[in-house]
Amino acid sequence: MTSTAGGDNQVSERAQHFLKVLIERYIRDGQPVGSRTLSKETGLELSPATVRNVMADLEEMGLVSSPHISSGRVPTDLGYRLFIDSLLTVKRLAEQEVAAMRRQLNDLGDASTLIERASQLLSGVTRLAGVVMMPRHEHGAFRQIEFLSLSGGRVLAILVTSEGEVHNRVVNTDRSYLPAELEQAANCLNAMFTGQDLHAVRRRLVADMKTTREHMDRVMLQAVEMAQGVVEAAEGTDDCFIAGQTNLMEFNELASVERLKQLFDAFTEKSQILHLLDRCIAAEGVQIFVGEESGYQLLDDCSLVTAPYGSDDQVIGVLGVIGPTRMNYPRVIPLVDMTARLLTAALKQQ
Repeated sequence: MTSTAGGDNQVSERAQHFLKVLIERYIRDGQPVGSRTLSKETGLELSPATVRNVMADLEEMGLVSSPHISSGRVPTDLGYRLFIDSLLTVKRLAEQEVAAMRRQLNDLGDASTLIERASQLLSGVTRLAGVVMMPRHEHGAFRQIEFLSLSGGRVLAILVTSEGEVHNRVVNTDRSYLPAELEQAANCLNAMFTGQDLHAVRRRLVADMKTTREHMDRVMLQAVEMAQGVVEAAEGTDDCFIAGQTNLMEFNELASVERLKQLFDAFTEKSQILHLLDRCIAAEGVQIFVGEESGYQLLDDCSLVTAPYGSDDQVIGVLGVIGPTRMNYPRVIPLVDMTARLLTAALKQQ
């Protein structure tokens, strides 16, 4: 996640108050907010000219923008980030609501059923898309990887863990590789990862694919992709449950046919969403990606709010919701956090 450029200490208290009111109004109505509306809702005795000046300052700082000439303003991703980091008042959940959520995760049998029900619970209480990744379990450490060239441009990736487990994965490549090329790539990966926990190796491989791929030669890039696949196989089924995708059709900014098709394709393919959840598994507490902070263009108009869940005092997965950037953060954040706590408690009871 990114932080507000320059910090919120450069935004006056009055400007922060205006930004908070503007965002709360925009979240509620989904319409650009004009100066006259802001003047009434802030409760401040200010002239129209003063209000316009404050709004111009916020726009100059990149915190709001004007969709059309002479229209009101809407928050930018940077404005939402400042709101979340410094201006947000999280709403406490009522005890009755928590009790109702707890009942939905009680006595549901195996972990897979609990995970699926948790995604349905999230989508139901937030009216957004709920997503819960399948638990990741410990499979020892990375000991050694080898690549063997097969016919037809295929490569066999072989991973050996510290527990002595052997995992194989056949990968189709875009060209044939010489044994010497594959051996050199394997030696490089072994030097980087031998002895490291598989979770850490997986996170590093995902990060390398995203941030350093332009600096890798072709062989090493292909090797990292193959290693990522076999490490995923070693960790178990790489999957997540997603519920409530159709809730997103209720938001005008996401409701175009092409936009929904792109989003639903991402929900079906899942890899980008799983990579995002992977980035949160080592973090503590609620994490929030606003718009472009996710790094995935398909989610530029969306926010993702996540929280880790665990079992036996160990984090084994992440859950969250996906919705428009104007989602109701004060309510969504505690709902995601509470669902993670309830899922953790339910898994411990098994």
